[in-house]
Amino acid sequence: MLVLTAQEIKECCSMRQAIDADKEALGLYTAQKSIVPLRTNIPVETQKGQSLYMPAYVGGAEEALGIKIVSVYPNNIEKGLPSVPASMVVINPETGIVSAIMDGTYLTQLRTGAVQGAATELLARKDAKIGALIGTGGQAASQLEAMITVRELSEVRIFDIDFERASSFAKTMSERFGINAIPTKTAEECVTGADIITTVTTSRRATFSAEWVKPGAHINGVGSYTPEMCEIPVELLQKADCIVFDTMDGVLQEAGDFIHPLANGELEESAITGELGQLVNGEITGRTSDEQITVFKTVGSAVLDVYVANQIVKNAEAKQLGTVIEM
Repeated sequence: MLVLTAQEIKECCSMRQAIDADKEALGLYTAQKSIVPLRTNIPVETQKGQSLYMPAYVGGAEEALGIKIVSVYPNNIEKGLPSVPASMVVINPETGIVSAIMDGTYLTQLRTGAVQGAATELLARKDAKIGALIGTGGQAASQLEAMITVRELSEVRIFDIDFERASSFAKTMSERFGINAIPTKTAEECVTGADIITTVTTSRRATFSAEWVKPGAHINGVGSYTPEMCEIPVELLQKADCIVFDTMDGVLQEAGDFIHPLANGELEESAITGELGQLVNGEITGRTSDEQITVFKTVGSAVLDVYVANQIVKNAEAKQLGTVIEM
């Protein structure tokens, strides 16, 4: 059994490879070549925690099987431990034997950044130059990396409710990726004139106004993953020309950005273009002009974890990375 740390994953799987793997995974998901059971949530009331299990199988030429285990233990912070620890278990689909265990926290960051990158690559204007990133939490770095992987951006504006945190993040990203990352004091300053807008927060209300979004912009909603959360203003959804989800079932069950507007009659289901896998498979059309506004919404899926993890294991074995444990 192969054991991989976060650093070893970074060494053996690039953002570009993860983006391509996410595209393949969602293409297979849409083609109904995967099995993704509902996430199992086990409350651990004595510790005020939750243990979640996300299994999936992906068929096709590259079979993949596994389960991601994520725990939510807020009290861990007091113990100096991660409050949301995660591990990914990779299973050999031919034998059913566990073949690898890897850091699930970084895997989640990687595949989530990559799915946004996949959508941005397929939907944003080819000549996009200005990026906007709202939120500087644990997912932010991979979101920024994905944007600059698929488009040559001259600048990426950064906004966070804490300006000092935005400034620190912008400085770190500028040094890490050699880009022009600019902290902004307001969301309006961040979003106005941007070609690609990515919001990755746990906000319960829209993180920007529709009136700030220019024609031709592409918007990624990444952070809102419960019915109570909302990042994208309904006014923007109403005027968007193309709206694409990572998975239809996932977004319609979990994302407050869409659950409430659809229930309230503020948005018709006919406004939703389809799934990213359909776009990958050529079943739907995305952007057709430079003036259109496009929107991508993701809540995540175990199909992404399993498929990207399988790619990581192959790369690690080829590079002889990780620690092999005899069982």
